[in-house]
Amino acid sequence: MHKKLFIPGPVDVREDVLLKMATPQIGHRSKAASALQKGISDKLKKVFQTENTIILSTSSGSGLMEAAIRSCTRKRAAVFSVGAFGDRWYKMAKSNGVPADKFSSVPGQPTTVAMVDEALATGKYDVITVTHNETSAGIMNPVAEIGELLKSKYPEVLFLVDTVSSMGGTDIKVDAWGIDVCITSTQKCLGLPAGMAICSVTERSIEAARQVENRGLYFDLVELYEYVKNKNDQYPSTPSLSHMFALDYQLDRILAEGIENRFARHIEMANYVRDWARKYFAIFVEDEKYLSNTLTTIKNTRGISVSDLNKQLAERGYEISNGYGDLKDVTFRISHMADYTLDEVKELIRNINEILGL
Repeated sequence: MHKKLFIPGPVDVREDVLLKMATPQIGHRSKAASALQKGISDKLKKVFQTENTIILSTSSGSGLMEAAIRSCTRKRAAVFSVGAFGDRWYKMAKSNGVPADKFSSVPGQPTTVAMVDEALATGKYDVITVTHNETSAGIMNPVAEIGELLKSKYPEVLFLVDTVSSMGGTDIKVDAWGIDVCITSTQKCLGLPAGMAICSVTERSIEAARQVENRGLYFDLVELYEYVKNKNDQYPSTPSLSHMFALDYQLDRILAEGIENRFARHIEMANYVRDWARKYFAIFVEDEKYLSNTLTTIKNTRGISVSDLNKQLAERGYEISNGYGDLKDVTFRISHMADYTLDEVKELIRNINEILGL
């Protein structure tokens, strides 16, 4: 039985989108491939709210995260972490020999403007990385406010942002917020299968990267950028055309819905799950200003067995997620992203209530 996946990702993919992945292949160096990739880029600029260059990568989002911190750090990176994926960015830096320091928040607490200001006031850093939406904690960081700080006090510092679990599901103004490298991937709010990552890059981030000697090869942002800019939207390595066919089609659907309407639908679903969580459990993030609009992390105040709940949900065609890492069983998570509707979220919650006797 197919299960509807209300987990942090991958999400359910519409059948018509999946069918687009079966489109017959074309030569990836052909004019048709260039046209496909150029069309995708133009549509993604609308979703990202940017005029910056778009780069596609046949990898998970982690690939472009590693590319960004390795390619762009000339001096030292300040990595701000609110959970597992900020920690992962720091691990990437250390594994690549990139000088970096990690600044961690208490679980369930955001990366604040004050934290960033204090770190950058030392003058030690030319790059900062921030996780916009952390799925382990269900927290959404104040990226707009951090961007304002950088523009006003630290304009020379590059701003790298992980929007893997939020782009396409909540309002992210890449240019207005001053994001230099904004990274996402296909299997979450964009509603596609996993296997492709996307980023936007500013020219100044590429100029900084040119000064870094060892940027790697496959994930060299400069080479990727130069191929897109100078070789008719081509890529140095073989791209996943199947993902591109589906992405092109899905972007048409997203833009037809209207990105503002899409954001509003995500908030509507989020509010329904939050109200339910407050009534029967508690929300992990205490300051509701920082709640994620794409996933809710719920405190397991009733001490339920999340594993047993999921076994019974599976019999009804649903799946939610246990807590991540140290938060396993202490929390559980319900995503509300991509192409789900409020009615589908309500049906999930109705089934949970029946199973738990709520």
